[in-house]
Amino acid sequence: MTPSTAIKQQPQRSILDKPILIAIPILIGLFLTRSPFFMSAPALDLAAPNAQPWADTPIALVTTPQYETNKTDLFTTGATHMALLHNAILRGFNSVYQQAPHIKPADIPNFIGYSLTWHKFVVSHHDDEEVTLFPKVEQVLQDTAIWEGTHKEHEAFLGGLAEFAKYLRAAQAKPDSFDGAELARIMDGFRDSFADHFHSEIQTIAALADHPNAPTLGTPEADLAAETFKAWGKNTVTKAGTLDVVPFFLLNLDGTAEEGKWENWPPIPAPVKWGLVNIAGAWHARWWQFSSCAGGKPRKLYALQ
Repeated sequence: MTPSTAIKQQPQRSILDKPILIAIPILIGLFLTRSPFFMSAPALDLAAPNAQPWADTPIALVTTPQYETNKTDLFTTGATHMALLHNAILRGFNSVYQQAPHIKPADIPNFIGYSLTWHKFVVSHHDDEEVTLFPKVEQVLQDTAIWEGTHKEHEAFLGGLAEFAKYLRAAQAKPDSFDGAELARIMDGFRDSFADHFHSEIQTIAALADHPNAPTLGTPEADLAAETFKAWGKNTVTKAGTLDVVPFFLLNLDGTAEEGKWENWPPIPAPVKWGLVNIAGAWHARWWQFSSCAGGKPRKLYALQ
């Protein structure tokens, strides 16, 4: 057999022999069709006269303590970061509440997914506070009474929150049973207690700056307390769910609020943030059409367009 004959007899390789060459265009196609980056998101000018209702009602958003007072002590800073997280949750509540009565039948499964993600976010946030953050702050201040009022506030809305999830899970199994007006009615049942807590907790944390055992700035105790808030804030959302809660959180952040002071909060590198929204977020892509923001800016609520 001559070398030329050997060459001729070698089997021809197909693109099918290289799965990666098939996978790449498929993945690109899925990304182009499912990524939130490519979804239409009409911007909303909140200052415009007769602007459409947006996710700042019916529950008012929280003013951050740093914006309000310009203080930079560790508890004011911790309360500020908590307020920013709370505002993402409140925009979530408001976006569900406002859109629920206007959901079209074809959008019901995706809206239920979005709404249950909000519930998952709130439950994870509550549990992580009770189990992790509150005990650590009690240790720093050597005071186990500082969260007594907060525990009661939590208890006041947990029953309504459970009813919210129960209704949606039943509708998830039988989408044609979904009634947006009924969901809004359930939310009305715990709306006031929910709003009271999500505002009050910020004041409670900021007021700890005046606690008799509050550590002095620059001391090891102060550094430990600051690190406690920082570590908790960094982990509390990500461990709740990378494919659902994280995109929900980032797509309900308004970087234009308070004169754009928090445009770059949380301090995630831009490529990482982009990936969390547009790659991780592609898994449940159609859920995020109901979110209140895109690219850190308010957008028209999908079901109200």
